[in-house]
Amino acid sequence: MHDRSALGPADVPDALLAAMVARLLQVDDVELVASSAVPVDYDLPAITTGGRWWVSGTAAVDGHARDFRIFVKHVHEWSRSPFFADLPEEIRPWAAQQVPWRTEGAVYRSDLGDRLPAGLAMPRAVGVHDIDDLAYSVWLEVVPAVEVAWDRERYARAAHLLGRLAGSASVRELAGVGGHEWDIGRYVEGRLRFQVLPLLGADEVWRHPLVAPAFGELRGRLLGAADRIDALAAELLALPVLVGQGDACPNNLLVRPDRDGFTLIDFGFFTALPVGFDLGQLLVGELQLGRGTADDLAGRDAACLASYVDGLGAEGVDLDPATVARAHALQLLVFTGLSSLPFEHLDAEPTNALRAMAATRAAIARYSLDLLDQTG
Repeated sequence: MHDRSALGPADVPDALLAAMVARLLQVDDVELVASSAVPVDYDLPAITTGGRWWVSGTAAVDGHARDFRIFVKHVHEWSRSPFFADLPEEIRPWAAQQVPWRTEGAVYRSDLGDRLPAGLAMPRAVGVHDIDDLAYSVWLEVVPAVEVAWDRERYARAAHLLGRLAGSASVRELAGVGGHEWDIGRYVEGRLRFQVLPLLGADEVWRHPLVAPAFGELRGRLLGAADRIDALAAELLALPVLVGQGDACPNNLLVRPDRDGFTLIDFGFFTALPVGFDLGQLLVGELQLGRGTADDLAGRDAACLASYVDGLGAEGVDLDPATVARAHALQLLVFTGLSSLPFEHLDAEPTNALRAMAATRAAIARYSLDLLDQTG
């Protein structure tokens, strides 16, 4: 009656699962009758995720059968990711410490859900369990969500709530919950220095059939921005620091059935962050994956920026919109514009789909460069 073998090391004893099911169903005790686990159909790789599963089954509560379903995520240090092997061996010990893999578990062990501004929610964790010294599993309630179109108004609504999140004094009290020290400088000295900038400087990259047609006219501007990275990073480091979800793309903002709010998921990069940080992924996170077009990029961005500033104000954070706009421009360029070339697809056949994605990414890079110029 029980087959959770798909979970591998993320599985737990039946008694512990029964306790989590009781917590899920909000009852004192259950008898676990049956349970099974199947992988979640999810095609986006993540360097700190070892797997995702649905655990379903039946429990007896006061003699009555109750069905249950739980989402399970296996989180590990990114040294266990297959992508870790792509790093030069000499920097691996340092690199393993740079990604805050413990943060998500710490967030779900915290009371962040009680601190979120009205309109935002997060899944309720029924358990966070260590697998070993470098991994743990998170067991979450399945939250209701609806599939809807993300028009400009929905983006603006999300931006307003992310502004409230950033501005909330109560949320900021938990900014260090993951115990991981991080700032913009670490990203610059890590991923940019070791991965992105060397590839940007390689002539063969710019001759690639995915790159040359889409990015050719941007080469000088991108390399010019790369040459200024120390100054840009220093400017960003000097701007106000609040808090952010860290990866606030629409994929991580589940639209609730009331269609007026969102359920936040994936808190791996939740931490103290410069003001406006979440605007970047909100604006272009889906576009980078080839989902959607960049046709309304400037219009959506203007609406999101204004709504985000309003959200800050609703939480009592009064900042000059020009300061927030500059922070957003710097972050969009540093975290997205400079790495927008399709580096991960250079060994693939340049299909029409990949060419279209490269064109969209080039539009993002162009916009980020333009925004940097306009706000400077």
